[in-house]
Amino acid sequence: MASTKPPSGMRDYLPDAVTKRRYVMGIIETTYRRYGFLPLETPTMENLSTLLGKYGEEGDQLLYRVLHRGEKLSRALTQPDVEQSDLAELGLRYDLTVPLARVVAQYGNSLPRIFKRFQIQPVWRADRPAKGRFREFYQCDVDVTGTTSLIAEVEVISATCDVLTELGFRNFSIALNHRVILRSMIDAAGIDTALEGTALVAIDKLDKIGVDGVRDELTQRGISDDAATQLLTMTAGADELDNAGRIEQLRQQLPMQAAQDALNDIASLLAFTSDTAASSRLHLTPALARGLSYYTGPIFEVISDEFSGSLGGGGRYDNLVGMFSGKQVPAIGFSLGLERILMLMEEAAMFPDLQMGAKVMICPLMDTPLTPVVGLAHRLRQAGVMVEIYPEQTRLGRQLQAADSMHIPYALIVGPDEVSQRHYPLKDLASGEQQMLDEAGLITALS
Repeated sequence: MASTKPPSGMRDYLPDAVTKRRYVMGIIETTYRRYGFLPLETPTMENLSTLLGKYGEEGDQLLYRVLHRGEKLSRALTQPDVEQSDLAELGLRYDLTVPLARVVAQYGNSLPRIFKRFQIQPVWRADRPAKGRFREFYQCDVDVTGTTSLIAEVEVISATCDVLTELGFRNFSIALNHRVILRSMIDAAGIDTALEGTALVAIDKLDKIGVDGVRDELTQRGISDDAATQLLTMTAGADELDNAGRIEQLRQQLPMQAAQDALNDIASLLAFTSDTAASSRLHLTPALARGLSYYTGPIFEVISDEFSGSLGGGGRYDNLVGMFSGKQVPAIGFSLGLERILMLMEEAAMFPDLQMGAKVMICPLMDTPLTPVVGLAHRLRQAGVMVEIYPEQTRLGRQLQAADSMHIPYALIVGPDEVSQRHYPLKDLASGEQQMLDEAGLITALS
């Protein structure tokens, strides 16, 4: 007998879970629309040529490749020395940023020059499943393309802070850094430019494996002990400094002009957000690396002492659209991880009392004519009431038990006398209270 379980790292969502997911996604969408972001959706699959080379070496290994179909696959399998590239030309979407870059390159003339979009869709990664880590999961992205203005950073950061605050998160902060500062620290530590990418991958694991673990990984990747120590001193030291103190320290450590310009950007970003909800949450964190290779400027990540890992992150990626269009199009984005948000809200009992299904169940008693019952349900639904009819004329206790198990708060008990008199007993299943109402009264009570 075939297994009824979904594939490892993927899940079925039963009604209670779907209700909670839609509640969270509704708040995210409403907040992003308040900032003027427009909705976008892209295909589940992309050409592998679109995806490969955008996420770094480790990211490419996590791509789900989609095999050729039919005769094309059969022909490929008969070729000598067949390789992965011979068997697949499509891949499942790894994130929502690369598809956005492709869309802007494809439809740039039809979109606003400064394009603000949000996107809430699933992505897939061939990763090892663990608690809070899945192979199929949703991302909630908000991006601005077409401008280098730091106001774009302010918009995506502020919108994200508003989303998390409205969902009920309080004790979180946003770690802030700049890719140019990271590159300057790597250069100041004496690490060869050719090893910059590998150094960034190692530094990105600092919160997971600690200073000693990162030092070991840096040396294993061909970086000297002295250079690794210098880099870790700059990235992981002086945690007690505030933003202004950390900026001043980095100005002394990184005298090169590119680093000074990047620090000016960070200072401006902190100033621009000083009168917003994000002000007290932004913290300059030189250890923040964000492992994806396409980032070019400010980067950020949502962190908290109350949970491990991140709720989301993002950054500026001014060169990604140009990889598809041949034209420089600056861009900045922030991505929230829906699955981690849901898991943490569930653990902390942060969800309000959500109405999952109908507001009232109509319970027809024995010998009740059903045509008037269906008509009553129709008229209540037309008035905006969520109504369910129990489909079997069975004993009332069974019907009330069914309504209670489905978290339906009211039962409308309909017998032959109620149909003829057009007055109906409405029972509150929580309190047990019951009142006789006509149709107008029902609509008022249930609306």
